[in-house]
Amino acid sequence: MSEVLYEAHPSMIRMYPFGTVLAILLIPLGIGILILLWWWLTTKADKLTIKTDEIIWEHGLISKQYTEISMSSLRSVRVNQSLLQRILSAGNVEVYTAGDDPELVIKGMPNPDKIREYIKGQGAA
Repeated sequence: MSEVLYEAHPSMIRMYPFGTVLAILLIPLGIGILILLWWWLTTKADKLTIKTDEIIWEHGLISKQYTEISMSSLRSVRVNQSLLQRILSAGNVEVYTAGDDPELVIKGMPNPDKIREYIKGQGAA
């Protein structure tokens, strides 16, 4: 049985910092609550789990989609961060197995460097 090293959902506030502030300002009009609720649901629909032997990406609330990647098949991990994402400690993580296209692209994850280190420490090149 493999040990869970990391488990997280994308960060709503870090993905939409200005949009979150705007949505909070729109709460008295009623639309702000709907926007925040929608963003919260979309972030809770995704979950990344890093275990000692595999990466699991879950997507969906009602119908689920799972992507499992074995640590032994990983080739590389790339972290992309804009300036604002760097300030907010968020970023996009790309996981490569074979070929030139990433097998998995995870957007808006908190502490993406920590994710990369966990994956590299378990076998990625």
